[in-house]
Amino acid sequence: MNLSLSDVLALTGGTLLQPAPEITVSGVATLKDAGPGEAAFLGNTQHYMEDFAATKAGLVLVPAGLTQYPEGPAFIEVENPSLAFNALVDHFMKAANDFTPGIHPTACVDPTAQVDATKVRICAGAVVEAGAVIGDGSDIGPGCVIGKSVTIGTDCKLYARVVIRERCIIGNHVVLQPGCIIGGDGFGFLLNPKTGRYETVDQVGIVVIEDNVDIGANTTIDRARFGRTVIGEGTKIDNLVQIGHNCRIGKHCIIVSQSGIAGSTVLGDYVTVAAQVGIAGHLNIGSKVMLGARSGVMNDLEPGKKYWGAPACNAADAAKQFAAIRKLPAAFRELQDLKKQAAKIQELIEQAMADQS
Repeated sequence: MNLSLSDVLALTGGTLLQPAPEITVSGVATLKDAGPGEAAFLGNTQHYMEDFAATKAGLVLVPAGLTQYPEGPAFIEVENPSLAFNALVDHFMKAANDFTPGIHPTACVDPTAQVDATKVRICAGAVVEAGAVIGDGSDIGPGCVIGKSVTIGTDCKLYARVVIRERCIIGNHVVLQPGCIIGGDGFGFLLNPKTGRYETVDQVGIVVIEDNVDIGANTTIDRARFGRTVIGEGTKIDNLVQIGHNCRIGKHCIIVSQSGIAGSTVLGDYVTVAAQVGIAGHLNIGSKVMLGARSGVMNDLEPGKKYWGAPACNAADAAKQFAAIRKLPAAFRELQDLKKQAAKIQELIEQAMADQS
């Protein structure tokens, strides 16, 4: 579990900046909290230089270009300290992982499910329904429900209370955080003019989650009305996100907390959706689009551009609009003063004309 200096260099691909005594790294922490046996990183020189100067860490990953270093730690220069640090975190997480294959006595696994108890872990209270397939190395947390004919790939991690409804397909190396709901019914209702009531539209499609996708806690992804709702390879979705039926999310997208995407909208690859963004249905969002926080998207968006605001527009234009809005109170007061001055001038003109007559 512990790492030598040479182990850290191998994991991070970094360069030792100066000769340092051989040290043993037993864990990771922040610059502020790290002790002599722990590694930390400096990823943002604008905000964390004070913590860097005072750190007690035994080893610090740093970016190129620094000119001053505190005494004490060993320093390894890397191209991207945050990314390199993640390699250390991954090492210690794997070392601490208590994954032991087996099926807990309180789990309920249908006899027709394809599960190798010597290669899969199914924790207490989990339910695996008929015809489900769970790939080797996958870890099904407490209280999860795997619906009929669901397919889960290899080395997936499902935390507590994840629900995957019938026939949905989960790829390899997928992580689903606690409370995820995959494949719930889409929000489909039609008003019957004869009865004056909304009637449910059957949602008979599925959800397909491709490889290396991470989905946050209590996020919901609705099954398609027909066909598939798709989450593309490598996409990362935060907590409390809602994705509607028949959406197709491209590869390596980022969707941040409390965002919502209405049904049948398509996102290209490498799209970034910041917090609390709302996207209307049946839209096409081009690849590499970046949406600022709290944007409201009501139209198709061209690839490779930054948008912000509600309705979303070019981010630079939106920034000017917000700046102008902040000036409105002062502009309003100035207008009121000008109106008063104009009224006085008009009064003087009228008085002068009266005197002349």
